Amino acid sequence: MTSATDPIPPTTVSPDWAPPAAASAAPPPDKAPRWSLPALIAILVLAAVFYSWNLSGSDMNTFYSGAVWSGTQSWKAWFFGSLDPGSFLTVDKPPFATMVMSLSCRILGFGTWQMMVPQVAAGLGTIWILHAHLKRVWGHGAAAVGALVLALTPITVAINRDNNPDTILVLLMVAGAALAFRATRDERLLPLLGSAACFGLAFDTKLLAGWIALPAVFALYLYASKAPWVKRIVNLALAAAVLAVASFWWAVAVSLVPASDRPYIGGSTDGSAWDLITGYDGLGRVFGGEGNGGGGGGGGFSGSAGLGRMFNDVLGGQISWLLPFSAIALIGGLVLCGRAARTDLRRMALVLWGGWTLLHYVIFATAQGTMHPYYTTALAPGIAALCGGGGVMLLHAFRTDRRWIWVLPAAFGVTGLWSVALLRRASGWNTWLWPLIGVLTVAGIAGMLLLRSGDRARLRTASVAVAVIAALAGPTAYAVAEPFGGSGGGGMGGTNPTAGPSTGSGFGGGPGGGRGGTRGGRDTEAGGGGFPGSVNGEAPGGTPGDGLPGGGTGELPGGGTGTGTGELPGGPGEMPGAGSGTGTGTGTARGGFPGGGTGGGGGVSSDLIAYLKKHRDGAAWLLAVSNSQSAAQIELSAKEPVISMWGFTGSDKAMTVAKLGELVKAGRLHYIQVGGGGMGMGGTNTLSSEVTSWVRKHGTAVKESAYSGSTNGSSASTLYRLDPSDVG
Repeated sequence: MTSATDPIPPTTVSPDWAPPAAASAAPPPDKAPRWSLPALIAILVLAAVFYSWNLSGSDMNTFYSGAVWSGTQSWKAWFFGSLDPGSFLTVDKPPFATMVMSLSCRILGFGTWQMMVPQVAAGLGTIWILHAHLKRVWGHGAAAVGALVLALTPITVAINRDNNPDTILVLLMVAGAALAFRATRDERLLPLLGSAACFGLAFDTKLLAGWIALPAVFALYLYASKAPWVKRIVNLALAAAVLAVASFWWAVAVSLVPASDRPYIGGSTDGSAWDLITGYDGLGRVFGGEGNGGGGGGGGFSGSAGLGRMFNDVLGGQISWLLPFSAIALIGGLVLCGRAARTDLRRMALVLWGGWTLLHYVIFATAQGTMHPYYTTALAPGIAALCGGGGVMLLHAFRTDRRWIWVLPAAFGVTGLWSVALLRRASGWNTWLWPLIGVLTVAGIAGMLLLRSGDRARLRTASVAVAVIAALAGPTAYAVAEPFGGSGGGGMGGTNPTAGPSTGSGFGGGPGGGRGGTRGGRDTEAGGGGFPGSVNGEAPGGTPGDGLPGGGTGELPGGGTGTGTGELPGGPGEMPGAGSGTGTGTGTARGGFPGGGTGGGGGVSSDLIAYLKKHRDGAAWLLAVSNSQSAAQIELSAKEPVISMWGFTGSDKAMTVAKLGELVKAGRLHYIQVGGGGMGMGGTNTLSSEVTSWVRKHGTAVKESAYSGSTNGSSASTLYRLDPSDVG
């Protein structure tokens, strides 16, 4: 996966497998070839186009969009990561990513582009950092290949076009890894402390996901540092202190605020940040439970847990294209390092990025809790580094040692075969591509072997280039389809972005399940959309929230029509917290929020919003609804605070009868929607039943004709009005 024009790496293959120690520790020449900077600029421009093209028509995750908007309205909401400006409930993550996006929107104004500027910049920054790191270890050719692999990774393109926090997470982790490598190489404490700070901020972005690569970083410093053991331990202790401060400052600050003065921490069971860290969004993601499901693993999004998960029908096309090549490059590179000194830069880098890739792979593959496909974007920097750097070493060995003549061709051959297999899973999608990849792979390998000897440098280089093109063609096709092919949006639009065609079940199914066929066009409003894997918003069976409780009728997101069964309140439950039973529903095109879930977006009734605003009577919140996706959707449409009573999954214990009574009595809330609740989650804890019963007992139902002129009475949820006089 590299160019034959690379300078010969200092680590060479000698008969006893041991490169000269002094030479192997030296970095490649500092003088850059003329093509290096233009190549980097071209890669960054290509990535910028992929990450930003037609963003205004792309689905965003309304869950985070609501928090970003709230952060532009209230500094308290900005600090806590609250879903609403009134700070009733937070999102189920620490707020670092939403803080960054909210600051951008405070400066530029709230909107899709303004919110996504930091995301696109973070994606480009990750490429730049990785390129700068690789060129100092393996040379400019390896850096260019690594940067290109990272830029073209399908799931990375998908998530970098979305407002989920993973883009900023990966930037912080890659920066931390690069700083740790510099600290080890140069024997400097400051970069090590900077690395710890980066990983701490990564924790503040997505909790324990930001720490997955830490064991590889610590192992690198302990193994390769030239400092005495005592100094190494002291330096790591100082770094650990910085890591602790950078990681836990927000949780400590939240804990110091009285519970009555802070929002309920979404995703927790007791309203505390510490419970979020250790429960639902922490260890619960690895071991299941805590609202994450369990048993089969994956929370219904990435297939069954197991070491082969990265290659299944759901994840294979998102991240696995170059996994075989990176594994061969890692093993081959370590063997080629032989008995080189432990300070050998190439071995150090292989330990770092090999450890990064292995740790992420094992945790993602075996996770029993919720496992979205886009989590795997964290694998991409490791794969890219190994393909670029390890590929350089395999190429040099191919050119200089007959014992290695088959290793690089074999790596390309395995990659080509796997690309063909992945593309054949996408039935009917670009059927010309996999035969072309097969032909190019064979041609590239044949050229490499036939032209290995003699004065044929340009032809050898061309053969390697053909093999590289064949290896990158598949992921490039998936990546291009995201901004240009009308296939973006993944399993749940902005909530679960993926790239390329649908080849597996996005919810609950293992490999081989379908998402309703290859994706049709988006039936969309920005921020939402029709059901992915469908045409005209027709819902694939078994998708969360595609039916209504008890067989009622309601509005499908995006104004489409369709039928389906799913895990609704009382449904069979692929989504965490669902109970037993079944539910079916029929969609209509009207698109109001009472009477059906809004899913990740979809339409919100302007008539109802106008009614609520007109009769708000000074209340702090416009409305209270069951879950965060519905609350955010309405909030973004109305540009008014909306309460999510029970969080993203409908299982948070944020709203109680006593708290609701206080809000109503103080005149801070008048309208409550109960009985439905977008995403098919009307609240699945005991408190939700108690609150619903209390609202129905004390409130006055608002007839649908009061705001829509409709009297069909088919809504599965009901709007209630409560005044202070109703609660005494």
